[in-house]
Amino acid sequence: MPRPIRATVHPTALRHNLARARLAAGDARVWAVVKANAYGHGIERVFPALRAADGFALLDLSEAQRLRDLDWRGPILLLEGTFEPRDLEWCSRLNLWHVVHREDQIDWLAAHKTHQPHRVFLKMNSGMNRLGFRPEAFRAAWTRLNALPQVEEVTLMTHFSDADGLRLGREGVLHQVEAFVRATHDLPGERSLCNSAATLRHALALRLGDDAAAPALAADWVRAGIALYGSAPDHPAHSAADWALQPTLTLSSELIAVQDVPAGETVGYGSTYTAATDMRIGIVACGYADGYPRHAPGNNAFGTPVLVKGVRTRLVGRVSMDMLAVDLGPVEATCGSCRPGDEVVLWGRSAHGKVLPVDEVAHAAGTISYELLCAVAQRVPFQIEPD
Repeated sequence: MPRPIRATVHPTALRHNLARARLAAGDARVWAVVKANAYGHGIERVFPALRAADGFALLDLSEAQRLRDLDWRGPILLLEGTFEPRDLEWCSRLNLWHVVHREDQIDWLAAHKTHQPHRVFLKMNSGMNRLGFRPEAFRAAWTRLNALPQVEEVTLMTHFSDADGLRLGREGVLHQVEAFVRATHDLPGERSLCNSAATLRHALALRLGDDAAAPALAADWVRAGIALYGSAPDHPAHSAADWALQPTLTLSSELIAVQDVPAGETVGYGSTYTAATDMRIGIVACGYADGYPRHAPGNNAFGTPVLVKGVRTRLVGRVSMDMLAVDLGPVEATCGSCRPGDEVVLWGRSAHGKVLPVDEVAHAAGTISYELLCAVAQRVPFQIEPD
């Protein structure tokens, strides 16, 4: 039989989270961001649950082709735009909308022969300093695009560096909103500003009208990314439950062995964990070759959280390529003896009704949920939970 590790996609949770994004977005239309193979979930696996979105946003032409092969006829947006002139042929063929963030992309459009004018999103660098035209150069770029017969419509967009609210003051969204508004206030066209964090964090303020950024944030499109996949974009300030989001991917396995470890003995490579008292540990069929973070701590009083038989416990020792060890003490104190075959949830939903948020695992490991979700290895079999 195959190793017991598996990744389970939850379509009901995906639909729920999309509905939550819509509620927060108000009148704005919602892009479902499915870059990085739908944040590791698989585009084909999430598509039926997310097809109620107004459009899909991604990076790669190959992923856009996969959506068209799934019979999606609505908008698809290339978030990084085109990488070379011939990409525009694919945009014409697949009817793709695309971001323009540098001058030579405008040059390519000007030289492109097409019967179908393109829908483009002109990106401003309002303070992220990653992609886009600086505010003082934005109007000239818009003027060039607007004059091209190859361009049907120009949407104005930017991206926030600190919408999660973990940094305050000028590092929040307001200074970027102000820069965007100053440069675009009299330009026609739709707007797109908010990612998951901005959509969720500013939704209440938008409705109450007590956010200085509210008028600009009430734009035409929002870009829902990590929130669709059940993770809080501003963790640890808020949890997924605070935003009423549900986990969409469960990484689970089983115990494959149980060991009695006397006090003073060590566990795993490097002997990074020493048993303070006699203890029982479980060996789990999951390791860094499956995408679990090798740097997840297992050498302190708390360790990285894990669910065994629905009971919260912790990682002990160092994660190896194919296995990791967990403390069975809390589990056996709650529900009796453990044995090989017992369920282990690395993150997500337990069959026993408990949830271990991926945000908590990521936080313990010093990273973010995005990385864990995208890192699930190819050797891990995926399944889709029946509705």
